[in-house]
Amino acid sequence: MEEYVYVLDYLPEGRADVSSHHRYPIVYGLGDNQFTLLELVPKNNVPLSIGDRIYVGKNPKKREKIKKIKGRVHFDDLTSTAHGELPYVLIDVVKQKESYFIQFFNNAPAISTRFHVLELLPGLGKKMMHDILTERRKQKFTTFKEMVDRIDFLRDPAKLVAKRIELELSDPDQKYRLFTRPPANQNKR
Repeated sequence: MEEYVYVLDYLPEGRADVSSHHRYPIVYGLGDNQFTLLELVPKNNVPLSIGDRIYVGKNPKKREKIKKIKGRVHFDDLTSTAHGELPYVLIDVVKQKESYFIQFFNNAPAISTRFHVLELLPGLGKKMMHDILTERRKQKFTTFKEMVDRIDFLRDPAKLVAKRIELELSDPDQKYRLFTRPPANQNKR
């Protein structure tokens, strides 16, 4: 379960594709732990903005802005605004959890004798993967900046990770999931 969610979109009047007497305010959010896409119902008259980090955990006293969690949603259920905000929110979350993702780069294993987990990151090919493996054998990485300084042509490791997370969220048929849970009710789609 997610403790905190980043607001991807806030619809104070509800979705336009729902009849007016069935509408209620909706928040679409991204969990900052397992990158779960959620539909939430905000409390009445609570100001919310895109990008806000809000508590959605089990403690009702700490839940100041959200009345209830409607449930998990698929990437395709998000609004176009949420789709547009997702890459920016993902970059922010990855940078905030830098030490976690540095450990991923330091410990990522081979999947087979011919394929490595690092190759699943969009934009990272065999040459750069070998450079990362060579450098981490010499000394483990401690920051994204250090990775960029030590590896030629590596520009933004946080962006590589964020793109992989976005790919896992947008494509329910991904064989390998590095950072996200499988979509809810995958059989229904």
